[in-house]
Amino acid sequence: MINISESASDKIQEMLAAEEAPNLFLRIGVQEGGCSGFSYGMGFDDELNEGDNELSVSGVKVVVDGNSMKYLNGLQIDWKESAMGGGFTINNPNATATCGCGSSFRTATEAGNPAAEPC
Repeated sequence: MINISESASDKIQEMLAAEEAPNLFLRIGVQEGGCSGFSYGMGFDDELNEGDNELSVSGVKVVVDGNSMKYLNGLQIDWKESAMGGGFTINNPNATATCGCGSSFRTATEAGNPAAEPC
């Protein structure tokens, strides 16, 4: 299960509306890389792939590929506003270590493939 806060859902729906493409959905995934071993991917897509999991989360259509699902169970996405603007934050209960910038992680059982460069 993935959780999206009300403020993040509002922002995602606002961004989807601005795209003016009715078939878009939010794709969330994980790939090897980043300074801690795995990095997150999040963006809009309109094509489903074999093995994708389709979810409805807080009014947002979310698609996660089958390989990423095990790393994202319990994931919490929020939207935070600050004096410098706003941005999405990710809290992943599966992550046992994250990098300083928060865009990569590793789990207790898998370290992924850390990139040589820092964040």
